[in-house]
Amino acid sequence: MRDRQAFQGARRARDFEAFVAGAAGRLLHAATLLTAEAPDDNPRARRLLTHALAHTYACWDRLRGEDPYDCARQALATRFAREAWHQYGGAGRTGGLGRTRPQAPGALAVLTPQERLILVLALYEGVAEEQAAALLGLPPDRVRALCDRAITTLTHSPRGPARAAPGPKVAPS
Repeated sequence: MRDRQAFQGARRARDFEAFVAGAAGRLLHAATLLTAEAPDDNPRARRLLTHALAHTYACWDRLRGEDPYDCARQALATRFAREAWHQYGGAGRTGGLGRTRPQAPGALAVLTPQERLILVLALYEGVAEEQAAALLGLPPDRVRALCDRAITTLTHSPRGPARAAPGPKVAPS
């Protein structure tokens, strides 16, 4: 009995290590986008990743056929949303994840935490609008509106991607 438990524990650890080796880089990049930190100086993103991986490891045996990446991504998003909610004043005038925030070095820093979360889920992670809405407890229409607003903000921001890589001007059609 003890040998079987040791074998299962070793297999569990090996499987989790393989998952981390394959997914940690992408999850860290998503966390860095969420926190709007510089990629080479991202302590908040690394802390989010650590919590997400710890949560995923704790749930590992219960996943049974589910994608562990989805579990880790959900833990990452939930933790980010919870921290932003507490940091920016709960359900005050800005809705918890509102506009008041410190300046950060990343291009996404011009967005609210909620806009960053939705944009990262939708565009970087490819999460469907309905899934993002369910994860965040928002109606799909609200998620769509926030995503559209975030894209518009980035497009018109001097720190956004539109200014980072200027190209030839094209006349509107």
